[in-house]
Amino acid sequence: MNIKWIRGAAVLWWSAVMMTGCASHVAVPEALEAQLDKDVTFAQVLAAPESLVGKRIVVGGEVLKAKRTDAGMLLEVLQLPLDGDYEPTVVRTESQGRFLALTQELLDPATIREGTAVTLVGEVTGVRTDRLDEVEYRYPTFGVKHLYVWPPDYGAEPRSGFSIGVFGGMGVGRGGRIGGGFGRGY
Repeated sequence: MNIKWIRGAAVLWWSAVMMTGCASHVAVPEALEAQLDKDVTFAQVLAAPESLVGKRIVVGGEVLKAKRTDAGMLLEVLQLPLDGDYEPTVVRTESQGRFLALTQELLDPATIREGTAVTLVGEVTGVRTDRLDEVEYRYPTFGVKHLYVWPPDYGAEPRSGFSIGVFGGMGVGRGGRIGGGFGRGY
């Protein structure tokens, strides 16, 4: 039995298993991570946006409206808490409020429709008061430094049905034959 050959097969199998993992999303580029004011929360911005002008934070949620302006695309977003990967939750009752985000790109509003999940690196630019139904509402405002639009299936429940887990096997027999395999199901 050739130990080097068995080790090589085991490394190959383990590499294949690791490469079959789910693709991850990068909502905040690594280059912007160092520019974030991680001690500033959305609740603080909501309470006193004027005192936090210039601070960069990560915020996200669900787009309520998108419209083009002379300055770019203006998004009205229902803020939602973010997980460790900066992905917004899908539970709207966890929202702390709404905010406005201006991206300087002239995007077509049809590309960011109502209900689209977004995460953005935003620089606090102040506050804007506008009507929300029958009341005046103070929207914290952000200049968008980076916008990540989540795919339509974000937050989707796992599919049910038949599933095969990751498995593998090796055997050494007469004639120096070795085999292995792996599989993954959803």
